[in-house]
Amino acid sequence: MRYLQLARTKTKEPVIESELLFAFAKTQRLQELEEFINQPNIAQIPTIGERCFEQKLYAAAKILFVSVSNYARLATTLVYLSEYQQAVECARKANSTKVWKEVNAACVERKEFRLAQICGLSLIIHAEELQELIAMYEINGYTDELLSLLEAGLGLERAHMGVFTELAILYAKYRPDKLMEHLKLFYSRINIPKVIRACETGHQWKELTFLYIHYDEFDNAVLTMIRQSADAWDHGIFKEAVSKVSSLENTYKVGSATESS
Repeated sequence: MRYLQLARTKTKEPVIESELLFAFAKTQRLQELEEFINQPNIAQIPTIGERCFEQKLYAAAKILFVSVSNYARLATTLVYLSEYQQAVECARKANSTKVWKEVNAACVERKEFRLAQICGLSLIIHAEELQELIAMYEINGYTDELLSLLEAGLGLERAHMGVFTELAILYAKYRPDKLMEHLKLFYSRINIPKVIRACETGHQWKELTFLYIHYDEFDNAVLTMIRQSADAWDHGIFKEAVSKVSSLENTYKVGSATESS
């Protein structure tokens, strides 16, 4: 460090000032580091900030990223410093999907679920990010927190079909008591074939019948009610649906099934 300080008095070179800056960081002389960057210098501050981050010198990296307003890297750095609230604020300023993902993952890892949800709400509006986000929560066993996140996302202005669909599938897997209410409220906003498959897997016959009716699959709705009468039978719905069976052949099948049942 003394050598670099002496060299700096003899010649002005970015590499000398950059290495001196890193030396301050490496030796935890953070006050001198701040004084250095607040004075005129030609150090490559963004590059040294990245080096500090890679070597887990997070306190120094924070100072350097703040000085160049690199909110994207600062957000992740603050997470490693356990400054979660500030990390979320920086992620908001960076307004980058990549940064939201990094901060969300870090908050989930450290079980800071309130802040993770703030990040998550900025991710689920992007359909291409939804599956990866869901997988991360499920793999770690945080299903309650995942459901809370998607439930909060229903009211977003940019909530898309995927949010409503995936919440229905998660209800089918983890909260079947909430599934029917969700379907009644949002059946027009879900991918019905996808949720039908989830209901078949989960043996949610009443909900399956509901979806068949609203997907104009009256044949399947009637046959489901007959085959799973203990769970799915509804006399009024059956009477209405059986009149809409699509073909004589299917009407015969329904009649045969009714007689045998």
